[in-house]
Amino acid sequence: MKRITCVVDNKVQLSSSLQGEHGVSFWIETDHSGVLFDTGMSGSVLMHNLRVLGIDPQEMGGIVLSHAHHDHTGGLSNLLSEKPGTPLYANPDLFRPRYSIRNRNYKFIGLSMTEDELNQLAELHLDDRPVEIVPGLWTSGEIYERSEPEGRGAQHVVPADDGWMPDPYQDDMSMVMDTQDGLVLICGCCHAGLLNTMAHVTRTFQRPIITVLGGTHLVTADEPYLMHVVKKLQDSYDLQYYYLNHCTGEHAYLALAKAFRDQVKPCPAGTIINF
Repeated sequence: MKRITCVVDNKVQLSSSLQGEHGVSFWIETDHSGVLFDTGMSGSVLMHNLRVLGIDPQEMGGIVLSHAHHDHTGGLSNLLSEKPGTPLYANPDLFRPRYSIRNRNYKFIGLSMTEDELNQLAELHLDDRPVEIVPGLWTSGEIYERSEPEGRGAQHVVPADDGWMPDPYQDDMSMVMDTQDGLVLICGCCHAGLLNTMAHVTRTFQRPIITVLGGTHLVTADEPYLMHVVKKLQDSYDLQYYYLNHCTGEHAYLALAKAFRDQVKPCPAGTIINF
C-alpha cells in the first residue's frame, strides 16, 4: 500500500495537537521506503508534527525539495541533524539567492544553507531530469515548457547583472507516484504553473493523472484564469480527487469545489491518504 501524510500545512486538522505554519511537507510511504517531500517553514513545527504523527526520521529513504523558498526548506537542517547523510534530491538551481521585495525592502527567502554546508550533511543529488527516488516514486524533473501562466508572486525576485529580475522559478518541481490506477501528482508550490506541471507529467510519464495533492499556487489567480483552469481540467483530464492546501487559496479552492464537488478536499496537516 502507498500512503501520503500531510505533515506541515498552513492549517491543521481540528482537535489535533499538530502545529500549523505557512509552509508544506508531505511524508510519502511506499512498499520500499518513506520519503519526505519539503520540510515546512521551521524545524520546530516539522519535528513536532513528525513526533505527533509517529513518523521516525530514521526511516527516511530520502528528502526531496520542490524548490528553495524558506517555507519549503526551513526544517531541513533540523531534519538532517536527526539523520545525516540522507539522500537529498533537488533541481541544480536550488542555491540561487531568492528575495521578496515589499515597500522597497528586500528580504531573503531562499535556502539558508550553502551547497558546501548541505554537502556536509546530506548525500546531495541535483538533477533537472526526472529521478526515481524509490521504485514507483519520481521527481517530475524541471518543467521546461510553460505555455500556461505560472504560479507567480509579484514580489519574488532574484539578483541579475543589472539589478533584479523576476524569479524564473527554474528549480520548481513536483513529485509523481505511480499507482495501479494512474499517477498521483504531489505539488509543493507549483510555481511553474499547475497546468504546465500537469502537461509535463502526462507527457513525460505517459500515464493519466488521477489525483493532485498539495499547493497549486492559484492564490494569485484572477477569476478569468480560474475559469480557464477549470475548463482545462474538465476538457483534458479525468481526475478522481484534488487534495488542496498551502498556496492554493480559498477563492481557487471554492472555484474548483464548485466545478468538481466532492472530488475536491482540503489537505491540512494530519491528512492521511491511502492508495
